[in-house]
Amino acid sequence: MRHRTGNPKFGRPTDQRLAGVYQQAGALIEHGKIKILLVRAKQVRRIAEHLITLAKKNDLNSRRQALKVLKDRDKVKTLFGLGPRFEGRAGGFTRIIKTGFRRGDAAAMAVLELV
Repeated sequence: MRHRTGNPKFGRPTDQRLAGVYQQAGALIEHGKIKILLVRAKQVRRIAEHLITLAKKNDLNSRRQALKVLKDRDKVKTLFGLGPRFEGRAGGFTRIIKTGFRRGDAAAMAVLELV
């Protein structure tokens, strides 16, 4: 049975939740590695994998789709600069490393990085 397999809501409306996930995906593209909550890392990974797949295609429509998500031309340029780096890989462009628990509320933390 596949009960309760939907997206975590993070206690926010859909537009705010998506804006946060897209912003974190942009930070991952820009810096290559971010420290984030484990649950959020799993959501950001989905978006980041899709963006890198678009970067591998490297056509005008892919750039427009990436710009729709990232909303920053510099980040899109950085993303499409990463395209050749992942040319030989069929998937699995990101890695999640669990780093323990946050001190204040014991939330599971992780490092999300590009492979």
